[in-house]
Amino acid sequence: MKVLVTGATGFIGKYVVEELLRRNYEVIASSKTVEEGSACEWLEQTEFIACDINKIREDYFNFFKKPDLLIHLAWENLPNYKDLFHIEKNLFSNYRFIKNMVEHGLKDVTVTGTCLEYGMQNGALSESMESKPDNSYSIAKDTLRKFLEQLQKSFEFVLKWSRLFYMYGKGQSPHSILSQLQQALDNGDAEFNMSGGEQVRDYLPVEKVAEYIVKIATQRQVTGIINCCSGAGITIKGLVEDYLRQKGKHIRLNLGYYSYPDYEPMAFWGDVTKLNKILQGSF
Repeated sequence: MKVLVTGATGFIGKYVVEELLRRNYEVIASSKTVEEGSACEWLEQTEFIACDINKIREDYFNFFKKPDLLIHLAWENLPNYKDLFHIEKNLFSNYRFIKNMVEHGLKDVTVTGTCLEYGMQNGALSESMESKPDNSYSIAKDTLRKFLEQLQKSFEFVLKWSRLFYMYGKGQSPHSILSQLQQALDNGDAEFNMSGGEQVRDYLPVEKVAEYIVKIATQRQVTGIINCCSGAGITIKGLVEDYLRQKGKHIRLNLGYYSYPDYEPMAFWGDVTKLNKILQGSF
């Protein structure tokens, strides 16, 4: 099977490509520039095609050498969740790209969404719940999904919408909490400023996220929205404390220094019933 991965040089993309190669898939990796690809260890094991999907092409499907499957990770301007750029540019450029691929023959599409599509709903979030996005990023992602569902009425293709929750690992954004914590440790800081830490989130190591994305993408029995997460919640304070224990480090936590984010509910995690069907092969 020939798999095209867009956004292949991003935080998640690098791990997805590695997971596909480990499973002996033929991989076409794509990112905006050749320079981005040249920094990846797996470059020689893939066919790398630099491409800016914002630019309109007549036939992307043939340009990418007729892949059997698309894993679409590309998305610009993160983590600026409130930026109108997501609605005004990302939404339409990503839809045009995927539509062009489908129009010219692509039959199998996996796109990564976000848990923020659930909006300010607390507790265990299942795919059957109504989406209630309330920032530009989540609105754009949720609308892209709805656009693609409409596209299925005109073209026959399989759509798997992999809703990502939270992750951590090597290469993550320097703005993520664990990156900031490690920087404070490296600096020898006496304390680490953070929120009250009582908010509950669903976290996975990025390697596991990549494994789940590949398993979701390479099957066709479970389709539509699929939560990609652990199915369990952990407080941010607990996440930080676990990290310190694993590293054998200590730093005073200055809890309550930052206010809680206004774009997320206080406590939520994903229901993994659909995901488990894929992982267990119980279709």
